[in-house]
Amino acid sequence: MKINLKKGILAMNKNLSVKFIAVNAIIAGVYAAITLALSPIAYLEIQFRLSEVMVFLSFYNKKYILGLVIGCLIANIPSPLGLMDVVFGTISTLLVCIAMYYLKNRYVAAFVGAVITGLIIGAQLHLIFEIPFVINAIYVFIGQFIVLVIGARLFKVIENNKQLRPYLME
Repeated sequence: MKINLKKGILAMNKNLSVKFIAVNAIIAGVYAAITLALSPIAYLEIQFRLSEVMVFLSFYNKKYILGLVIGCLIANIPSPLGLMDVVFGTISTLLVCIAMYYLKNRYVAAFVGAVITGLIIGAQLHLIFEIPFVINAIYVFIGQFIVLVIGARLFKVIENNKQLRPYLME
């Protein structure tokens, strides 16, 4: 039995366009850069990760989820919380992006995203620092909710801008 690698590569190329890869690479890079630039407030017990504003891209199109998740993964590699942050943080961002895509109200999406992040990262912080889970979950929820409400408002402005809207909705 012979395996035709060319056929597999050609099939893959149909699904992954250069534009798709480039856009997601840019999203991943920007997410990671913002997180790392603001690392004093992006990690540890009280998190205010401004890069999470970008998860609203998934509210408009699921094709942006890959870049957001990879950006989160990259941003969490140098995290002071180590491998747990890479795993838990990446899973949290993936679930938030999926929820964002399926929810039709941006403020409900912000609330649900903050709940998901609060629960997952709250559990992670509880395991690491042995601080009561509820306290961690509430702190993370509040920071995430503030960031996501900012994102909801920012993306509403972008959505209403005739020149920027096509980039968001493609």
